[in-house]
Amino acid sequence: MTVASTRDGPPRRLLVAVGGNAIHPAGIKGTAEEQVAYTGAAGRALRPLLELDNELIITHGNGPGVGKVLMRQALARDRVAPMSLDICVANSQGGIAYLLMQAFENALRAVGNPRHVVCLLTQVEVDPADAAFRNPTKPVGYFYGETEARALSLELGWTMRQDAGRGWRLVVPSPEPKHIVDISLIDAVAKRGTVVIAGGGGGIPVVRQPNGVRHGVEAVIDKDLTSAHMANVLGIEDMMILTGVSRIAVNYGTSRQEELDRLTVSEARRYLKEGHFLAGSMGPKVEAAIRFLRGGGKRAIIAHLDEALPALNGTTGTRILPDAH
Repeated sequence: MTVASTRDGPPRRLLVAVGGNAIHPAGIKGTAEEQVAYTGAAGRALRPLLELDNELIITHGNGPGVGKVLMRQALARDRVAPMSLDICVANSQGGIAYLLMQAFENALRAVGNPRHVVCLLTQVEVDPADAAFRNPTKPVGYFYGETEARALSLELGWTMRQDAGRGWRLVVPSPEPKHIVDISLIDAVAKRGTVVIAGGGGGIPVVRQPNGVRHGVEAVIDKDLTSAHMANVLGIEDMMILTGVSRIAVNYGTSRQEELDRLTVSEARRYLKEGHFLAGSMGPKVEAAIRFLRGGGKRAIIAHLDEALPALNGTTGTRILPDAH
């Protein structure tokens, strides 16, 4: 197995962010059987990365998962007390990580590889004064009709807004990640050669009091921003963001659509400002790549989940690199 890099040999340390929709695509019911099948496919797709002799940390999204938790609460609200959003994030983080952990180890055992995989439930500290708490904008969960949306707002205290004319959705704060709790433990376990799954869904949002006491808050942190922050703090130089497309594109969905295989931070920022990457899709991924590179990273790759190794080799995917000096 050959793995190219900007340096000689495979990356010694690598962080891979797996999108929630890549392992829970739109259109499925989300049954247990479907989720096992899709995470199993993800395990087989990522096996070439899992087999690398390096330090490997994997983060993942939870968009569909936390939406289902919220829907269950909405449907059962007359009989079961609802949980706060931080607990919902923890619920989805643990459930998705369990399926991925099992799928990754199964994929490794199928080829006789004894490497272990572990999931670390991850809290992420945010600033209680973050402006996002005053202006919730991140839509999560399902679409509702206006009458049901008003009822949920009254009963559960949800902030509901129309989403592009498709219905009403819960919107929540999405504050900036400031500190990944127990990141030294993530680092130590990865250094032992174990694949570490951490930071799922952006992490469980918490705030810390001056005396060190933490408590959860009603928010959802962007998974890609947490991934970039984690990689920077750990000094990791290579980050992959795996999603449902082979490359990012400008003028997407038009006759002038152009896929990009390589661009610099300055080019990425310009395209982002010009509106080529939407906030609900590619925008956060490009923003995370920019932050990662400005924070000391050397290479960010955005690619399709099924093309992880070719993307690492440079034959597909979009590479975003620091500006030349």
